[in-house]
Amino acid sequence: MKILMVLTSHDQLGDTGNKTGFWLEEFAAPYYVFKYAGADITLASPKGGQPPIDPSSDNEDTQTDDTRRFKDDADAQRHLATTLQLADVTESGFDAIFYPGGHGPLWDLAEDADSKRLIEAFAAADRPVGAVCHAPAVFRHTLGADGASLMSGRRVTGFTNSEEDAVGLTNVVPFLVEDMLKANGGQFERGDDWADFVLRDGKLVTGQNPASSASAAKEVLALLG
Repeated sequence: MKILMVLTSHDQLGDTGNKTGFWLEEFAAPYYVFKYAGADITLASPKGGQPPIDPSSDNEDTQTDDTRRFKDDADAQRHLATTLQLADVTESGFDAIFYPGGHGPLWDLAEDADSKRLIEAFAAADRPVGAVCHAPAVFRHTLGADGASLMSGRRVTGFTNSEEDAVGLTNVVPFLVEDMLKANGGQFERGDDWADFVLRDGKLVTGQNPASSASAAKEVLALLG
């Protein structure tokens, strides 16, 4: 079982002068779900190498058992520091693709041609595609075989407008995940703010927020049997 995890390379939070990146829990929780299931995990990012960790996800208030495990796991840290460059990755040989969130993907992966190529290839091959929190941003331009948005008519979730408002970034992000998914024809559903909420529609798995990270990874595993 081979799983491709794709992380952002973007570290600038708009024009605020603050840093962003991927959300540590949204990487660590799925990483260990996949690892303990025996998966062979490949990590990739647009620029390759060490992807940026959102500093807000790396403070004491946001630590979880999985993030603490990661901080004590030298092998996992080396793995993360050596992500492949996305342009060099093909879908061949992988059973599923999974995107951790954080605000970074709104700027780079949402517009990345290689990410779009991979998602469309996995969807065409009917292989699981997973994304959590802000990572459903990667579906902004993806198309199905019929030329319509890959989100059209699909049950989907992601970071909600109310959650974005709660973190004070509604007017900073380039677009709101909830609004984009709806505009692309997605049947957007949600749980309570900050609660674990995951949807599975065919081979598409989406999670609402950081608390949904492990559950989204487990849904991907369930699709792989």
